Amino acid sequence: MLGGEIHLESEEGRGSTFTLYLPQIHRNPKGGGEEMRDIEGASFDDPGDDSGQKFSPISASDSLFCREKPTPEEMENAALYAGENTQDDRYTIQPGDRTLLIMEDDPKFAGILKDMAHNRSFKVLWADKGDTGLAMANEFKPDGIILDIMLPVLDGWTVLARLKAISNLRHIPVHIVSAVDEKQKGLQLGAISYLTKPVSAEELERSFDQLDGFIQQGIRNLLVVEDDETDREEIVRTIGNNDVAITAVGTGGEALDLLSRQRFDCMILDLKLPDISGFVVLHRMTEEMNIRDMPVIVYTAVDLMPEEARTLQQYAHTIILRGEQSQPRLLDETALFLHRVESRLPKEKQIILNQLHEPETVFRDKHILIVDDDMRNIFALTSVLESHEMKVSYAENGRDSIELLKSTPNIDLVLMDIMMPEMDGYETIRQIRKDEKYQTLPIVALTAKAMKGDREKCIIAGASDYSSKPVNSEQLLSLMRVWLYKH
Repeated sequence: MLGGEIHLESEEGRGSTFTLYLPQIHRNPKGGGEEMRDIEGASFDDPGDDSGQKFSPISASDSLFCREKPTPEEMENAALYAGENTQDDRYTIQPGDRTLLIMEDDPKFAGILKDMAHNRSFKVLWADKGDTGLAMANEFKPDGIILDIMLPVLDGWTVLARLKAISNLRHIPVHIVSAVDEKQKGLQLGAISYLTKPVSAEELERSFDQLDGFIQQGIRNLLVVEDDETDREEIVRTIGNNDVAITAVGTGGEALDLLSRQRFDCMILDLKLPDISGFVVLHRMTEEMNIRDMPVIVYTAVDLMPEEARTLQQYAHTIILRGEQSQPRLLDETALFLHRVESRLPKEKQIILNQLHEPETVFRDKHILIVDDDMRNIFALTSVLESHEMKVSYAENGRDSIELLKSTPNIDLVLMDIMMPEMDGYETIRQIRKDEKYQTLPIVALTAKAMKGDREKCIIAGASDYSSKPVNSEQLLSLMRVWLYKH
């Protein structure tokens, strides 16, 4: 409430140091008209003291340690630590300020981004860990986010997935700047742009230009390419609102002509068109017109062969096959890629989106396979999953899990322990992925190992995502919600 912070440093065998920081200047966070007050030297009554003695609050330079008195070196280090972790504008943000959240664990690069943001009149928030950044996004609701992938605690992929699963955060544009070269994955998860480090000043300036334009634009431009007039009108009705300008055409040629003359924020594309196929439109758009970052939602009734689906994955951000739940999914995917503020949508559309993201709706009757050699872990996970109306099967080793998967139809997601005897989780995942039926089956790796590079090993082996043990049930459910919804 005072805008302070508590930091913790812990050393095994020696103890823990808790440090409390309070600002010398207190600003009313609610902006209710209270003036800023210098709280250093102010006095407060101690409710447990009858003497009437006054006690001064702790100033920003003071520290509380577990021992009676810290050494001068500890005091100096604590002050430096506070300075490093509060080099942003979190305490000076006023109503109406434009804010940018930078999630980057390299202080020097974060400083470069901060200076560029200040030149664009942004107030800057900085987080050097994924979990901290997620908490700050939820608290401050920034206008934009710059995200690194290789973050401590929660990596950037997990942060991005969770941001896009939270209704009042998913509209925030996220720019990924990372040494991890997985641009297509980032765009498919909802990032607005992707830069691979090392980046030039010009590339960063273009990203800031894009962010500026996006914030000021307000109205989003959507191109619908559908040859059937009835279906075209239905799509417009499903998505339409005053925050989206929709242009609808019936042929691939018309779409390419418009794309050559006008900028669109997203495109919905049918594959079966009267002049050229949707595959040709995608190829010419990306290879000849160099339009690569615009989100493309393939919305079609065509049954895709495995090779066609793999080809589309190179170009399209998502594929929706028309069916019973296709219209709600279409609304949800366009809301994601157009970064629409859900609270501004009509009530009936908000209800549709809330139902899609309601945990019970996503989890109900889903069949989960747990693979773990420790029955205590299986029991604990089963209790959590069954409380959310999921069905659970389990196997105690990798070989049994493969047999169980083959003999049990309709497994929706696998929770795979990595450290198992005989066949570990890496090899089990690789064996599962060899079967074409399980190419898109969500597999979340669970492991007590949390060393740098472990997540990459899981992904290389074929895992969809990664969560470390001990398992945080809420975090795991959030991760599962994303993958079950996409699956």
